Amino acid sequence: MDEIIIYAVVSLAGIGVAAAVILFFIAQKFKVIEDPRIDSVEEALPSANCGGCGFAGCRAFAETIVKNNSLEGMNCPVGGAEVMKVVAEIVGLEVEEKLPEIAVIRCNGNKANAPKKIEYDGPTTCAYAHSLSSGESGCPNGCLGLGDCVEACDFEAIFINPDTGLPVVNDNCVACGACVVACPRDIIELRPRGKKDRRIFVSCVNTEKGAVAKKNCSVACIGCGKCAKVCNFDAITIKNNLAYIDPEKCKLCRKCVEVCPTGAIHELNFPARKPKPTKEVDKPIDLTKRKAVGENDSAKVNKAAEKKNDDK
Repeated sequence: MDEIIIYAVVSLAGIGVAAAVILFFIAQKFKVIEDPRIDSVEEALPSANCGGCGFAGCRAFAETIVKNNSLEGMNCPVGGAEVMKVVAEIVGLEVEEKLPEIAVIRCNGNKANAPKKIEYDGPTTCAYAHSLSSGESGCPNGCLGLGDCVEACDFEAIFINPDTGLPVVNDNCVACGACVVACPRDIIELRPRGKKDRRIFVSCVNTEKGAVAKKNCSVACIGCGKCAKVCNFDAITIKNNLAYIDPEKCKLCRKCVEVCPTGAIHELNFPARKPKPTKEVDKPIDLTKRKAVGENDSAKVNKAAEKKNDDK
């Protein structure tokens, strides 16, 4: 009995040793040597794993940079330019600095501007409501205000204003793009923050013709083209009855804001405009004073003539 136990233990030990040796050689044969820079790049990243860079997480982003040995088109929206400079130093490459961005809500169809025409009674998600109807205001492109963007944000950078029913973006925004993807109506756009956090954009995405758009929302863009005519930098284009301002070309002159007939173009964080000087109205001429002045002038001329004659 004891011999059987000994043989069993020895046999199992032998099998274990043999398997370990085989696995060791297999591991050495097929081992993958990973570039140590991947770990260094991952440590430099903010570990938000938000997907704003276009990859599944920070690890996948780091692996792509190191394996491709290129930073072209690569950007970490959470870390920004400072983090990308550190990453560039680790991999020994140069990175093109990208201007910081922020999410912009391109809809101003609040409860006052776009009053309700119907009552929506269903699941409180924008995706579901969008598939069923054009919305309570009747605008097929307007914000539904049910908060899919809020649910998608991991940084508490967006909330629904109960007074307007529209999303509001605060300074916590890192431009990860999660809210952009979540919005079924493509109302949210990532745009440069701008100098001194100043931005100008068309707060409307409605592509209906002017009269129809105005029926549903009093501040809708009607595609009149007045903004494009006054722009000296070719920053504004009109397509499908809708104006769009290119943030790369826009010089923030604000001329387009002044001429927009519906107020669809928004200006953020600008100082208050100086009041324009009013033209002075010509005062009515007092004929009695004019006559008196004329008589005085005649008297002076006559006196001068008399004095001249006396001198002669």
